[in-house]
Amino acid sequence: MTILSFDEDGVDVVYEGTEFRLEKELIEEAVGKSYPDVTDHEVLKIVEKNPSLGGEPRRVRDILNSA
Repeated sequence: MTILSFDEDGVDVVYEGTEFRLEKELIEEAVGKSYPDVTDHEVLKIVEKNPSLGGEPRRVRDILNSA
């Protein structure tokens, strides 16, 4: 199971027991969008090769505004 924790500067990730950080600049470059418009599904695709995507994708902007 992969855990994503979003903040204004990037995402803390726990993937297969390994913790690491994806900075927003890296995410923007990988996805080709500004960080607030990136979805949680797009970040998950950066981390996992074939992620199991459940539910509707949520934009980082919406995730941060609901926190």
